[in-house]
Amino acid sequence: MSAPRVVAVDGPAAAGKGTLARRLAAELGLPYLDTGLLYRAVGRRVLDRGGDPRDATTAAAEARALTAADLERKDLRTPEADMASSAVAVIPEVRAALLDWQRDFGRRHGAVMDGRDIGTVIFPDAPAKLFVTASPAARAKRRWLELQGKGVTRDLAEVEAEMAARDAQDAQRATAPMKPAPDAVVLDTTDLDAAAAFAAALDLVRARMPA
Repeated sequence: MSAPRVVAVDGPAAAGKGTLARRLAAELGLPYLDTGLLYRAVGRRVLDRGGDPRDATTAAAEARALTAADLERKDLRTPEADMASSAVAVIPEVRAALLDWQRDFGRRHGAVMDGRDIGTVIFPDAPAKLFVTASPAARAKRRWLELQGKGVTRDLAEVEAEMAARDAQDAQRATAPMKPAPDAVVLDTTDLDAAAAFAAALDLVRARMPA
């Protein structure tokens, strides 16, 4: 059986990987999956029940109970969901519960998948891997502007501090820490607009995964 046509797009929050992955999926005619939503939804389910996202038993139970409807919630990108997501993501039982779901999605018809460990854990044999990043200041400003656009008033320095804390947690976790796969191409979007980032990413993917 040939390897599935999977494009792995990893990187930290607000680096632009979600927008990039969605555009790549549309251009390549592949399904798109934001795998971070899985962890955000698990974290939100725990919070809804008054639980602690750091509690392995509770978080794993909610991961196993996750449904497709949970991914459609409108409250998965709040600061509370950010931190809850990062907390549940370090729990091995949660990652194990979601691993097969992600792999099944990619194997069915191929996919462009964005997250933090697609190229290192979920699909280590993906033919095309990108690690999308940007400077901390650029990422914080993007998230700050995104929140402003949603009517959420936050201090830019506070947003940057929260992002730094989450980066540290994601990079230092024992299970599937966030890092570029050895064969991933690192794409720094600090000084690139969305169109330039997309053009660069598409060239890289087509070089690795010809049509």
